[in-house]
Amino acid sequence: MKNIGIKLSLFLNYFVFAFLLNSVGAVILQVQRAYSIEKDAASILEGFKDIPIAIAAFVLASFLPRIGLKKAMLLGLLVVALFCFLTPFSNDFWFFKILFAAIGVSFALIKVSVFATIGLITKNEKEHGSFMGILEAVFMGGILLGNVLFSFFIDDANPKSDYWLNIYWLMGAVSLLAFFVLLFTRLNESEAKIEARSLKEDFKEMFVIAFKPLVLIFVASIFLYVLVEQSFSTWFPTFYEGILKTPASMAIQAGAILAGVTMIGRFMAGIILSRIKWIYVLSTCLIIVAIIVLTALPLANSVTIDPTISWINAPLVVYLMPLMGLFLAPIYPTLNSTILSSLPKHMHSSMAGLIVVFSALGGTTGSIITGNIFEIYSGTTAFYFSLIPITAIFIIIWVLHSILLKNSLKK
Repeated sequence: MKNIGIKLSLFLNYFVFAFLLNSVGAVILQVQRAYSIEKDAASILEGFKDIPIAIAAFVLASFLPRIGLKKAMLLGLLVVALFCFLTPFSNDFWFFKILFAAIGVSFALIKVSVFATIGLITKNEKEHGSFMGILEAVFMGGILLGNVLFSFFIDDANPKSDYWLNIYWLMGAVSLLAFFVLLFTRLNESEAKIEARSLKEDFKEMFVIAFKPLVLIFVASIFLYVLVEQSFSTWFPTFYEGILKTPASMAIQAGAILAGVTMIGRFMAGIILSRIKWIYVLSTCLIIVAIIVLTALPLANSVTIDPTISWINAPLVVYLMPLMGLFLAPIYPTLNSTILSSLPKHMHSSMAGLIVVFSALGGTTGSIITGNIFEIYSGTTAFYFSLIPITAIFIIIWVLHSILLKNSLKK
């Protein structure tokens, strides 16, 4: 396989940040238990993660190829390794704000660089879409494993225990491993660079791309999708522990199951999308997600959980909720690959920056809205809210499809 070294490195980089970024759901649950933080206050951790992602992506994306994609990824990995090793010594809520800010900035470097690199190591639109789908599936695999490992460090009997902080020793070690694998991997970045161009011209290119009608509609769909996905993934542990009354360790494992189902969905989508038009696949998926929400949440309100619950004797609703991941799975990588593969390679970094910015803004908006509704009303009300953006995405993707169809007919 051509470029196998850099592809494996990109997989490992994405795996590391899946592990780190999506620990925010488990950390939000743990800071509530360990430091007696309220839900609405705990939700701010999502903002400390996502706002730095958005700012860093906007500032750096357009001229990141000038700095060097590989150098940017190495810097991101080194920063998160350092902060992971510091975390076990800083057992206080304020430090997690700094930790997630550092993770956010580092992820901006990684994601923009990874998206720009995909265009360098794939030959055509089909290969681009296939690799993007596999990469996003690996990301979900990192979330799955991260949640499972995190649950092993939870002391259900002692909410104030700081034993859970030891997970960050492992996270730091994996980050260093990814750093050294990338350090010794070759990457030809020449196609991503445009010589003799000023920073002003770099920023101008990003703004020109951003205000194209097709791109505006695309980023709206990305913003709303991540709003939905993050509201579920971030608040799944709190929903299971607070509404379904499962043990905290089982609640975090539920997040792992959601990630695992999403990973399976992305692998399956790669096969299905090669046979069925993307608009029909995504439309069907959105309808099924809405049906699951409307079915599962009434069950959550009426179910009584046995104190001795386990995954063997859990009621139907405990398994039904993560099933949403199977149908949310194809949306994000399919939309990203469609827009990136339609642009010249030197513009991929700028477009990736816009994807990262609006993904981050969608993530933090969804988490904060869900956290506040969760605190004021209930977890079921907060998850019912997702039906609004789900409906909006359904409408937007049909508008997007119409514009793409018109553009293809003009060629």
